[in-house]
Amino acid sequence: MLMKALLSIKSEFVKRILSGEKKYEYRRRVFARDDVEAIVIYETLPVGRVVAEVEVEKVLKDTPSALWEETHKDSGITEQFFFSYFSGLEQACAIELGNVRLFDNPLLLSEYNPDLTHAPQSFVYVE
Repeated sequence: MLMKALLSIKSEFVKRILSGEKKYEYRRRVFARDDVEAIVIYETLPVGRVVAEVEVEKVLKDTPSALWEETHKDSGITEQFFFSYFSGLEQACAIELGNVRLFDNPLLLSEYNPDLTHAPQSFVYVE
């Protein structure tokens, strides 16, 4: 069975992912599991829906400076935002995003998975 992680992502970043401008999703911490093959995108309020699924190409972990150097061309965010987000951390994580499948009909969390009663702070594993 395909392992997925449902991530809460702000609308401005979802738009950049869907347009192809943002090919990396940055996180302070990432999955403990190494078998996550796809991300299910929950677009935060005011949308409040599961809107798409995207393949995980790979997960990168490095110092913030090294990670920015490697990913900034396809980051979809500013350098200032990146370093502010990772301020004080020795390690930064980036999920390299692959093919995106936009849902024809965005779903409420409960429609996507009845066990999900609220949006995760960061992510939750789903199958």
